[in-house]
Amino acid sequence: MSRIAKKPVVLPSNVQLTITDSEIKVKGPKGELKLATHPYVTIKVEGNEVWFSPNLEVAKRKADEKKFKAMVGTYWRLVRNMVIGVTEGFKKELEIVGVGYRAQLQGNKLIMNLGYAHPVEMDIPSDIKVEVPAPNKIIVSGIDKQRVGQFAADIRRWREPNPYSGKGIKYVDEVIRLKEGKKA
Repeated sequence: MSRIAKKPVVLPSNVQLTITDSEIKVKGPKGELKLATHPYVTIKVEGNEVWFSPNLEVAKRKADEKKFKAMVGTYWRLVRNMVIGVTEGFKKELEIVGVGYRAQLQGNKLIMNLGYAHPVEMDIPSDIKVEVPAPNKIIVSGIDKQRVGQFAADIRRWREPNPYSGKGIKYVDEVIRLKEGKKA
């Protein structure tokens, strides 16, 4: 079994977890998240702890047990991320490097000048919050880790860092290893 799932997910006092046949709901001070249940995983709530185990009764053959045990660790992490999301939230910080490259917010749109002939406009989803504290810095935050990471990756995709000059959009903690250019 997944070693990480041998420990329970501990629920803070201000978080409620509800499990039905088809979904898991986690409700906290920042909002509510839902996740579909999986037939391979059995979830039990004991007090403020959530325990996960493989549902080996539905396994048709011995070889299926490995898949079942892998899903236990996956669901442990998904539920833990939901609990962290509704209590603390998630945040990704992006930095824009380059002369003339900048970003700004206009209503519900993120507008970026990235060296193209036109400005890049991105609609911001309703469950994600975007801040632009400086023209070269973008902060994406929200309660769903996957949605925050995906939106930050979509922003970065417009101008990935150039390995020769380092210009582009990068994560704040990302290190760009610069390549040496051609020699004459």
